[in-house]
Amino acid sequence: MLRAINPPGATIPGISQAILVEGGQPLYLSGHVPFDAAGAVVGADHAAQLDQVFRNIADTLRAAGVGFESVARLTIYVRDFDSSLLPQIRAVRDRWVNTACPPASALVGVASLFRPDVLVEVDAFAIVPATK
Repeated sequence: MLRAINPPGATIPGISQAILVEGGQPLYLSGHVPFDAAGAVVGADHAAQLDQVFRNIADTLRAAGVGFESVARLTIYVRDFDSSLLPQIRAVRDRWVNTACPPASALVGVASLFRPDVLVEVDAFAIVPATK
């Protein structure tokens, strides 16, 4: 259903340069933030918050009948991004995504998000198989 496209040359570890969708229905996920079921922010650092964000994305995907194997694209927004955060971000992401066919991705450093205690936000695009 999803096929990684990686032309020869320089690549970025852990992402596909492009994803070819072979059938299915698009699923657009809004920006997910590190809230628990009660609406409280989970985690005080980027890694803990990102893990909660991916947990919330997993819940949304499950509600659509799919999992992270169906994610074709991720955009990760990081408040006050510093390159020293990259290993933590990759480690958390790799616990959740399909590393055999990683989604096309972008990491965007931002000055602020919608609340000062929110450090990360992630939106995504997934494909629901036609049989779902």
